[in-house]
Amino acid sequence: MAATQQQQQLSMQSRTGRNNQRYGSQGERLVAGIVPLSADKYYVLLIQSTRRGGWVLPKGGWETDEATAQDAAKREAWEEAGIICKVNYDLGLIPERRRPDQLTSQAPKASYHFFEAAVEKQESQWPEMHKRSRQWFTYTQARQALADRPELLDALDRCTMHR
Repeated sequence: MAATQQQQQLSMQSRTGRNNQRYGSQGERLVAGIVPLSADKYYVLLIQSTRRGGWVLPKGGWETDEATAQDAAKREAWEEAGIICKVNYDLGLIPERRRPDQLTSQAPKASYHFFEAAVEKQESQWPEMHKRSRQWFTYTQARQALADRPELLDALDRCTMHR
């Protein structure tokens, strides 16, 4: 499907709530995410976390009406970062790495499924543009920015971007 056709189907409304959230066999929240790379693979796009203000990768809950984690990851990339991307690699499952004191009812235990993607289009308007900013980082800059998020560092380290 062409990016323009796909874009016309993209909602400017961000999904909220956890009513349609998928959970794993251990009760963990199933989260899908994207490692969005520039075409030359020298940069990764990070977004600001709405809760903590730091930088994160686009990610969010895989919902029951989404056939695959990849579908959920691409939706999150659109909602949170305003990007249309093409998934190139499945980076696999990443277990929860946060310490128990970092888990909250707002951020419960999760299992992460990340995908590497090439950013094909960066829109000027997107659903969460008023809540988040986005910025391109080199690998070294991204490692520093994600230092307190081991599960996100793991996803970054699994991708094929230039070191």
